[in-house]
Amino acid sequence: MSKSGEFCPRCGDDVPERPEPLPGEPRDRDTALCDACYFEQFEMVDAPERIEVLVCSRCGAVHRGNRWVDVGAKDYTDVAVDEVTEALAIHFNAEQVQWGVDPEQVDQNTIRMHCMFSGIVRGTVVEEQVTVPVKVSRGTCKRCGRISGGAYAGKVQIRAEEREPTAEEQERAVEIAHELVDEREGKGDREAFITEVTDTKDGKNIKLSTNKLGRELSRRVTRKLGGDFEDYATLVTEDSDGNEVYRVNFSVRLPRYRPGEIIDPEDGDGPVLVSSVTGNLKGTRLTSGEPFEASFEDEDAPDAKRLDTSDDAEETTVVAVEDEHAVQVLDPETYETVSIARPDFFEPGVESVLVLKSRAGLHMVPEE
Repeated sequence: MSKSGEFCPRCGDDVPERPEPLPGEPRDRDTALCDACYFEQFEMVDAPERIEVLVCSRCGAVHRGNRWVDVGAKDYTDVAVDEVTEALAIHFNAEQVQWGVDPEQVDQNTIRMHCMFSGIVRGTVVEEQVTVPVKVSRGTCKRCGRISGGAYAGKVQIRAEEREPTAEEQERAVEIAHELVDEREGKGDREAFITEVTDTKDGKNIKLSTNKLGRELSRRVTRKLGGDFEDYATLVTEDSDGNEVYRVNFSVRLPRYRPGEIIDPEDGDGPVLVSSVTGNLKGTRLTSGEPFEASFEDEDAPDAKRLDTSDDAEETTVVAVEDEHAVQVLDPETYETVSIARPDFFEPGVESVLVLKSRAGLHMVPEE
């Protein structure tokens, strides 16, 4: 090792020649020390003597500074590792630093973190170990406090036009609400939450933390399940700045009909198997197999009569094909041979078909 011609100000030994700092790079005052004197006082890691962590006992969020932060930790050991990682400082001269941690659970609220470090300083491998106790205390974050207190700003009511929403429709609406909140939480929005989901004789009520969430949920439900919604604002209080605070009820009205229902528009062209209610009412004519579509604003669509659902269709035997317009089948109740309309979805050569008997007559129903 070449000598710089300078002497250590502490012990008087020769100091090895070291590269000059780059332009703008700070000059280390300890550069003048020899390696022995330098390592005598060198500390690779700067660690606090103790770390105290406040964790929300409900959601696991950690209080940092003046705010609560979702850390996604599985348990308090993960929280302790994260907090120690944030608190440690590594000497700027250390290169190729590697470290590991061995947590020791002292009691329910204390975790002793044994941290092992290694790095290269002045071409020498340096190892160091520090132990940092982490004290975990539990509290309730502002968000969970609001949830437990029943706070909400928007309420979405899941209803249906002239019927009760089905259990599947109601559960799907709740799923959409959770998907929306998870999406907002994933983007760091801690003000997005569901306060409560309740059942009424008319359908679900979903209470949400903000009016914005309520409006977006109403849009998503009607986009995926059909229908429309209206909102009604009610003044509830004023905030500390004198601003008016409103709660908004969003009344979602699902369509009168739902996929799988068989209705009769009574227009002379026969019953319709409903396939979609998003946008317009869409379906298939059971007499012909032709597509059917009507706007919910049209009188024909809202005034159609319900007959049954495709789930109520029964399998029966095909007796004979009369012509391109008619097929003979066995009546599923009387077992008499009857002639019914032959729709486009009928497949020649089949031995059995699904049929539905209603006040509109006996009609073939598609398999899917």
